[in-house]
Amino acid sequence: MSVLTVDVGTSVIKSVVFDARGKEIALSRTRTEVLRPHPGWAEQDMDAVWNGVVRTVRGALSRLGREHAPVRLMSFTAQGDGCWLVDDDGRPTGPAILWSDGRAGDLLTRWAADGVLERAYRRNGSLTCGGMPNAVISWLAAHDPGRLERSRTALTAAGWLFLALTGVAAIDRSDASAPFLDHTTGRYDPAILDLFGLGDQRRLLPEVLGEDERIAELTRRAADELGLPAGLPVVMAPYDIAATACGAGVVSPGQACGILGTTLCTEIVTRRVDTTGEPCGINIAYGGPDRVLRAFPTLSGTEVLDWAARTLGIGSPAALGELAFGPRPVTPPARPGGAPLAPDARPMAPGAGGVAFLPYLSPAGERAPFLDPQARGAFWGLSLDHSRADIARAVFEGLSMVVRDCLRAAGTEVRELRLCGGGSASDHWCRLIADVTGVPTARSADTEPGAKGAFLTGLVHSGAEPDMRTAADKYVRVRTTWEPDPRRAARYDELHASFLTWRDTARSLGWAPAPGPGPAPAHNVRHA
Repeated sequence: MSVLTVDVGTSVIKSVVFDARGKEIALSRTRTEVLRPHPGWAEQDMDAVWNGVVRTVRGALSRLGREHAPVRLMSFTAQGDGCWLVDDDGRPTGPAILWSDGRAGDLLTRWAADGVLERAYRRNGSLTCGGMPNAVISWLAAHDPGRLERSRTALTAAGWLFLALTGVAAIDRSDASAPFLDHTTGRYDPAILDLFGLGDQRRLLPEVLGEDERIAELTRRAADELGLPAGLPVVMAPYDIAATACGAGVVSPGQACGILGTTLCTEIVTRRVDTTGEPCGINIAYGGPDRVLRAFPTLSGTEVLDWAARTLGIGSPAALGELAFGPRPVTPPARPGGAPLAPDARPMAPGAGGVAFLPYLSPAGERAPFLDPQARGAFWGLSLDHSRADIARAVFEGLSMVVRDCLRAAGTEVRELRLCGGGSASDHWCRLIADVTGVPTARSADTEPGAKGAFLTGLVHSGAEPDMRTAADKYVRVRTTWEPDPRRAARYDELHASFLTWRDTARSLGWAPAPGPGPAPAHNVRHA
């Protein structure tokens, strides 16, 4: 049996076919466009996303050889949060408003000042950010009420795909976790709806599917578009950061995963929802009453590398890495037993020659491991003596400091951090993260861990495997590991303390000068 998986990311849609051994045998990708009609906004055309799914599915199927078994199961994952509104006929009432959207920043500031964010966090362990549905719906109620009136259901990306594939309008518990879920019942918490003043908008929220309810049949219409048989079982896997953790084999309490993608998402499996301490991050339902994924999805990730490469006049993030780290040596160190150690980068003193970088470049500010819609990036310590290589190195170090900061906020001992996402293709960066965090890092043999997580979920919920732990042990393999260098790790301990000081200083100064005059965000926006 072959399993078709789809991973609808923010910047790339991927379709991957796995064989019965869990090996990737066909892959198709297409890029997606994030629309930014106003400063701080982030949207996508919902039909364009569906069309991208159709292209990649057909592309993956066309790459299957005759020797491979036919597809008998489809499973998918997608970007989380956001607000994908549809009408009574299941048609979009406008573009999807994404998880990275920042138009509700002023609303967040008011909720924080009124204590609403903290009270909601104490109930379900998730701190609201501007791209979550409660913030988006509240913003629309104030600035575009007509769109809400035309809308029947507020879906997520996964909900939109499930509707397009099966005709079922629903949400799974991972996507529902933030901000409305009562983790004890698996249903929406009326008290949280009331906290955010959304009692009247309860009608927009789709049904929450239980663990045994996330499977349905492919409709004839979708089957014809995709080139698949009607009635094919379709499984809605957890949303992308949770599916990626599954695909990396991070499924048991104490295991940790770091996604180096559009978001730098550091996540740790725990046994219960933690609502104590300073509110930060989110708690995601993770396949059972004794498993929760404590996640810290940042708003700035590998887009920072794209920005740095453009700004420095370098062709690509890979070239930026070569500038930052230099060539690797020919002979790698040996490690007795287990996965081989990766080749070491050439010796380079931590600290980028005295340059430090705060990587908070998202127009929506930052949400993990702290929430501040006004957060902005900065370089510290620049002089005429510094080179492009120092700046490039500082960018990678700043992003790695964020990973360490998220691990620190989790307050849980971690023995290994499994890295995935596009950034994990860099051996240099994986080693740097090991040195900065002081935690061994590892990378799995799969190139598409989100799709692998959907594959594992599909096997479990179709009855082919008994549980996620068994499936992960059977199909996930670690390819490479990196151990922290004690001397570099000790130096990064000192530099991380300075990083936090610089961040607090920037925050106390208001992050950046007030912007000059520019186009004001549109209000009462009408979408076709």
